[in-house]
Amino acid sequence: MENLAQYADWAYLIGAVLFILALRGLSSPASAIMGNRYGMIGMALAVAATFVLVASLNGGNGFELKPAYGLILGAMVLGAVIGIYRAKTVPMTQMPETVALMHSLVGLSAVLIAIAAVLNHSSSHDAIHRFELFVGCFVGAITFTASVFAYGKLAAKKWAKSLKGGWIKPMQVILALGVLGFGGAYFVTENMNHFYAMTACALVLGYFWIAPIGGGDMPVVVSLLNSFSGWAAAGIGFTLNNSMLIIAGSLVGSSGAILSYVMCRAMNRSLFNVLFGSFGAAAAGAADDGEKKEKNYRAGSPEDAAFMMSNADSVVIVPGYGLAQARAQNVVKELGDLLKEKGVKVSYAIHPVAGRMPGHMNVLLAEADVPYEDVKEMDEINSDFAATDVVLIIGANDVVNPAAKNDPSSPIYGMPILEAQRARTIMVIKRSMNPGYAGLDNDIFYMDKTMMIFGDAKKVAEDILKGLSGGGH
Repeated sequence: MENLAQYADWAYLIGAVLFILALRGLSSPASAIMGNRYGMIGMALAVAATFVLVASLNGGNGFELKPAYGLILGAMVLGAVIGIYRAKTVPMTQMPETVALMHSLVGLSAVLIAIAAVLNHSSSHDAIHRFELFVGCFVGAITFTASVFAYGKLAAKKWAKSLKGGWIKPMQVILALGVLGFGGAYFVTENMNHFYAMTACALVLGYFWIAPIGGGDMPVVVSLLNSFSGWAAAGIGFTLNNSMLIIAGSLVGSSGAILSYVMCRAMNRSLFNVLFGSFGAAAAGAADDGEKKEKNYRAGSPEDAAFMMSNADSVVIVPGYGLAQARAQNVVKELGDLLKEKGVKVSYAIHPVAGRMPGHMNVLLAEADVPYEDVKEMDEINSDFAATDVVLIIGANDVVNPAAKNDPSSPIYGMPILEAQRARTIMVIKRSMNPGYAGLDNDIFYMDKTMMIFGDAKKVAEDILKGLSGGGH
C-alpha cells in the first residue's frame, strides 16, 4: 500500500487536469456531456487515490474494515442513493433551488470539518493552521445559511421573506465585526468558545447578507454561492491537507466568481451593488411610488397568435421563468418545429440572467432537444429583432423591459436587454398583468403592437399548437 501511496499525488494531478477539461466542456452545450464525463472520471480517480493515501497513513495495513472506512463508505453510498434519486425526480423547473441546496451542504461540511479539526487535540494548530480554520469555517458558515435562504426564496417558501429596512446594514456590520472579533480572539487564545461564537455570528451573517437581496438578482446570487461553495471546499482541503480538494475547490470558486462578474456585466451593475445595493427594495419602492395610472393593453387569444405566427416569415421566442414554472419547454419546442415545417424561420433569444440561475433557459431548451444553432445569445440576436415579424415572449419581464434603455429613474436602467420592442409584432404569454420577479412593470405590455395572452404558458402554447396544426403559411 505504501508503494501505491507515492503515486497519489500523480493521481491528484491527473484528476485536476480532468477537472479543467470538465470546466472547458461545460462552457458549451455541445460539449457539456463530455465535460461531465471528464469530471466524473477525475472525481473517481481522486476518491480512489484518497483511500490509498489514507490507508498508507494508517500504517499501510491495507483496507481493513475499520470504523472510519465504514463511515466513509456508508456516507458515500447514502449520498449516491440520495443523489441518484434527486437527479431522477427533480424537474428542471426546480433546478435553481436544488443547486442552492447543494451549495448549502458544501458550506455545512466546511463548518463541521473545521470544528472537528479544532476539537482534534492530537494535532497542534500553529498560527497558519488557525487562520485556515477560521477562514474555512467563516466561508462555510456564510455559504450554508445564505444558500438555505436562497433555496427557500427560489422555492417560494413562506419562511424565506425578503428583509427591508434601514436597520439591516448596521446589523450586517455588527455581525461582521463579531466574526472578526471572535475569530481574532480564537486566533490568539485558541479558546473554543470564541470559535463557536465566531461560527454563530457567521451563520447569522449569511442570512442577513442574502435576505435583503431582491428576486431580480437571484441568478447572480446563485452564481456567487457556487463560488463560495468552491472556496469552502478549498478551505476543507487546507484543513485536511488534501491537495485535490484545494485544486477542485479553487477551480469551482474562481469559475463561479468569473461567472458572477459576467452576470453583473449583463445587468450593467457592479457585484458590490448587487450584494449591498438593495435592488429588490428599490424595485419594490419604484413600483409603489406615485399614482398608479391605468394603462390600456390589447388582449388576444391563442388562435390569434397561431394565425399571426403561421403567416410570419420569422419568429423569435423569448423564454423566461414563466416557461420554466409551467414546464412548457417541450410544447414550445414542438411549436417551433411546426413553424419550421411551415417555412417560418424560428430562433430562441436568451438573456444571460433570464430565469433563476445562470444558464437556466439554456438548460431547459437543451432538455427539450432544441437545436443549439437555434438558440441565440443576447448580443447575437439583438440586431435581428428589427427585421423579425413576430416575437413570442413567454413569462419573461425584466430582460425585455424597455425601461432599462429609456427610463433613467428605473432601478434596471442601463441593464442590457433583449430588444424585443423593435419587432413588428409582439406577443406575450403571462398569467396576469402582475409585475415580474423584480417587482417592475413593463411598458412593452402596453405598446400598440403588443398582444397579451393570459394563462398558463404550457396550456397557451398547446392551444397555439392546435391552432397552427389547422392553419397554413
